[in-house]
Order: sequence, then structure tokens, then C-alpha cells
Amino acid sequence: MYRYVLNLNVQSNGDYEVHKEGCYKFPITNIKELGNHLNSESAIKAAEAEYPHLSIDECIHCAKPCHTR
Repeated sequence: MYRYVLNLNVQSNGDYEVHKEGCYKFPITNIKELGNHLNSESAIKAAEAEYPHLSIDECIHCAKPCHTR
């Protein structure tokens, strides 16, 4: 299992990114802890459940299969 967080700083395209611990882009401030998950899909679902009004995507460096934009 991996620790995931949601970066609460909006990206230039309007997305908020989910990061896995260990990513070189892992934010240390202005984050929401998402807890431990088996994969990024689970972490993204948790973020979307808590923030349904935000456009949430996975960091391309953390989990390319889940990155959509």
C-alpha cells in the first residue's frame, strides 16, 4: 500500500493532482491526506468522493495509466 495525497493547488489546466509518496513532484504543503491505497485508482476515487466539484487527475509521474490529461 502507498500513501497518497491530493495537491490542493490547482494546475494550469484546472485539475487537482493526486500524488503517491515517493514521487519527485510530491507536494509538502497545501495537501489533503487521502490515506493508504493499493493503487492510484482507489486514491482518485477517495479524492473524488470528498471533492466531487473538483476535476481530479493523477500525476503523470506517479501513475501514468491513470493520468487522463
